[in-house]
Amino acid sequence: MRILVVDDERAFAGILSVGLTAEGFTVDTVYDGRSGYLMAATGAYSVIVLDLMLPQLSGFAVCARLRAEGVITPVIVLTAKNGEFDEVEALESGADDYLRKPFSYPVLVARIRSLLRRPAAIAENEISVGDLVLDVARRRVRRAGTPIDLSGRERDILETLIRAAGTVVSKATLLGEVWPGEAEDVNLVGARVSVLRRKIDAPFRRRSLETVRGAGYRLVDDRPAADRHAESSG
Repeated sequence: MRILVVDDERAFAGILSVGLTAEGFTVDTVYDGRSGYLMAATGAYSVIVLDLMLPQLSGFAVCARLRAEGVITPVIVLTAKNGEFDEVEALESGADDYLRKPFSYPVLVARIRSLLRRPAAIAENEISVGDLVLDVARRRVRRAGTPIDLSGRERDILETLIRAAGTVVSKATLLGEVWPGEAEDVNLVGARVSVLRRKIDAPFRRRSLETVRGAGYRLVDDRPAADRHAESSG
């Protein structure tokens, strides 16, 4: 699998390239938006890892041009920008995922692998585990078609767990993802997860948000096997 890394911070891009190569990927690296766009437009890559603040052409513009030209390669944005509107603009420009710097490297790898598992033709505005669906751009959540009202922090936790695709996510990772640079007490995570579970599981008599003692949390498709089979064969 070939990955294109587009980031003007050369030291950071080099570290990322070494790490992804160790994970078994073939990695190409460029340092400006125009070069990134030209290489991405070839369609030769399985995933594009893209910074937003780039010389010559911004990450927003790179995404928009690629999608306008029919390039459907998944794009995961890495950025130091913290604004919610920046995230919305990136997703509306065509990005499939969004991670703020500093981020957890294992989460980045998990999200890349999650993107690689998705059928290329699927629109990436919605992500899901079973019948629990998050519309990333509109920040809306529903289960089996029923809307669920979550706070911003709860949605961020849910998004991280959905994108991990059944993989255990530690409290420390969730703390870094949802409270980047803001908090150090992992007890915040446990309290928020408890509230999230009461909203996404309890009203539906479900147990999809699992606690893995000593390790963290994971989100699973807990529907009966017959329901899962009916969906996959339908």
